[in-house]
Amino acid sequence: MKINYVNFVPAFVGLVRLFLGWAVLVAAVANAAQIGIEPSSEASADSQAQSPQGNHAEVSPQSAGAWLAKLSDAAQNLNFEVAFVVSRINNETVPYLWRHGIVDGIQMEQLNMQNGPGRELIRVDDVVSVFEPDTRPYSLHSRAISGPIPFELLYSPESLAEGYAFVEVGRARVAGRPAQQLRVVSRDNTRFSYQLWLDEATGMLLKLNTLDLQGNMLEQIQVTAMNITDTAPSYFSKVNRHSLPEPLALSVSSAPPQHWVVEYLPEGMKEIKQDVRRLALTGQVVEYKLFSDGLVDVSVYVQPAEDAVGSDLVLRHELSTFLTLTDGKVQVTVVGEIPLQTANAIATSLRLKSKSND
Repeated sequence: MKINYVNFVPAFVGLVRLFLGWAVLVAAVANAAQIGIEPSSEASADSQAQSPQGNHAEVSPQSAGAWLAKLSDAAQNLNFEVAFVVSRINNETVPYLWRHGIVDGIQMEQLNMQNGPGRELIRVDDVVSVFEPDTRPYSLHSRAISGPIPFELLYSPESLAEGYAFVEVGRARVAGRPAQQLRVVSRDNTRFSYQLWLDEATGMLLKLNTLDLQGNMLEQIQVTAMNITDTAPSYFSKVNRHSLPEPLALSVSSAPPQHWVVEYLPEGMKEIKQDVRRLALTGQVVEYKLFSDGLVDVSVYVQPAEDAVGSDLVLRHELSTFLTLTDGKVQVTVVGEIPLQTANAIATSLRLKSKSND
């Protein structure tokens, strides 16, 4: 089958949103507080003795897995304000502000984008509230805010071990602080890999690079300032928990059985959801499955070939791949932050089941 390949298509973002319905997961507030620049490494030792990070400096992890466990502990138990920027090739660098605190024994978290219109996400325990311009605020049950930093890496890195190997690289210096460099590598070389630099004293993330299969950098997250304190950031004292929107009561509907299976998936990737969806633009009904390995989500859409719109197509935009193939019976579309060859392997492994076997 002939595939039209396009390295960069501006309309790609709209196509991805059409199929995925991706919600904006991070946002900004105009009155975000400015946080202090991290002191130099010479001053770090004194500050460690005066803050909760000193407790985390007592034990030096002896393996990459232990370092990731220290990162998870820091992300969930420390009081902090962190400023970081996200950079991608040919794109504007985007600044973020991330706050976390323990208030009356309850985790509170905030993430916002410092550029553009005011959007904000606030988490209180297991409820995330979303505030966006021109949109009614809403809340959802979630154990973490999902943003540029993969939340499974922050909250349950052990769940990634089936699909990824953790490698300890050695010591380095990032943002003026002693750091430990790690690598997170796909066990079967079918997904992107990651380089992490963790603060030696606290375990907090200082830098995260996403690399393609050739080792070229696709994205970089760089911490520019970090402030760890004994008490929760003062921002959380201004949050009226009782005024936050009530969590939406999402109905659980049983999707009709789907008569197809994907026979190839990257190691550690599992099906986590299936559904039937009607596309807003075309009104077409497609069958949908979502697969995840904890770091990467892959969506697969299937519809009869006679209902297909357009020819086979491959689009690449930043980290994402959009692949559509038709084999005469069905049209399959694969969307996710994976290499093209992996998307193609998933798409071509689709097999139709006999309805009598259900």
